[in-house]
Amino acid sequence: MKETLIFHLREGEEFIPLIQLLKAVNVVYSGSDAQECVSAGFVKRNGETELRKRAKIREGETIEFDRYLIEVQGTSQEKPEKTS
Repeated sequence: MKETLIFHLREGEEFIPLIQLLKAVNVVYSGSDAQECVSAGFVKRNGETELRKRAKIREGETIEFDRYLIEVQGTSQEKPEKTS
């Protein structure tokens, strides 16, 4: 079972680049790690492999990586949440 992480876009932002999202929710150690994981095909966007490192991830989309399922939601002033 994958651990679900909820990510809230910042106010005024419509998207977050994929590698930035992976870093923001702390599922990779660095930007270069995020780039390598995406390039290797380890990341799925809405159930399909995503190879574009700077893909614009928008509200309502889901990202799967390793043991994580990241749900992108609308704006919030809060930090990313972890749920099990």
